[in-house]
Amino acid sequence: MSDDRRPFVVVLLGSALAMAGLVHLWLLPRYLPNEPVSAGLALIAGWASVTLLCYAIGRLQSAPRELPNMRFADIGIALLLVSLVIALALDAVGLASEATAPVYALPALGIYAGLALIGWSIGRRTEAINEIVR
Repeated sequence: MSDDRRPFVVVLLGSALAMAGLVHLWLLPRYLPNEPVSAGLALIAGWASVTLLCYAIGRLQSAPRELPNMRFADIGIALLLVSLVIALALDAVGLASEATAPVYALPALGIYAGLALIGWSIGRRTEAINEIVR
């Protein structure tokens, strides 16, 4: 990465980290048990911040010599979709997320891991494309 864009990516990294912390430590505990719609919106904002955080990490740690493949993004998409389907299946069976939170922990970790892989892969690919264009 050229030195002229590195500060912008570092600012993106810091702001995504701050947003993820704010959403997961302040908004979700505030809304989660009583307001499911607000908690869902906060969760989507948290997912976006984690994806941006991993995108910035992928941009900063990438030193590509050639265009990287998107295999990790494919794995991330598969992990995300499978985890969402498992969480929805648990909900359809009738397991309430408030009563059985440990059951929902594995799909939640899969969702976050899938989003992290997607963001990181896109960050690596973006940095490689920028190096090729230069």
